[in-house]
Amino acid sequence: MRALHWTRAGLIIGLIALGWVMTSLPDSTAVKFDWMYPVHKEFGVLAFIIGLTALVVRTRSALPPHPAELSGWENMLSTVVQYAMLTLAVVVPLMGYAMSSSFTQSDGVPFFGINLPEILAKNDDAFAIFEWVHKTLAYTMLALITLHILGVVKHRFFDSGRDTDVLHRML
Repeated sequence: MRALHWTRAGLIIGLIALGWVMTSLPDSTAVKFDWMYPVHKEFGVLAFIIGLTALVVRTRSALPPHPAELSGWENMLSTVVQYAMLTLAVVVPLMGYAMSSSFTQSDGVPFFGINLPEILAKNDDAFAIFEWVHKTLAYTMLALITLHILGVVKHRFFDSGRDTDVLHRML
């Protein structure tokens, strides 16, 4: 599960960074459409597959038990954040696929040499909705990742006298 965790984390953080950079560039920048969008789509599909795998694995096995000294609200927040990240790891790429599939000027959804079918009708109004949802949920995912990391740092360095360190479970 650790390999799945870190693979998913690296992919998602990389995709958020690439998405941020590519959407910040002017459309006249050739690399934006020649390289960045195709790579973002390919690794987005991979992130979906890995995210779906992690979600299935997690539904078939319980989360590791929380440290005994965590408070009730910390247990609840940790569980909510973890399940939200698992869910968004599937939903955000799906919204990206829907966005690309519905865009009238889409050049397809590549996946390492395979062109995936675009099953949604071309509709720029639907595209605008999917684009907003994709972007909003990606930023939500970034906020959850930040909260996740801050929780690890808090438990590792600031919970003096409490046995709440969870870092060893992640490494």
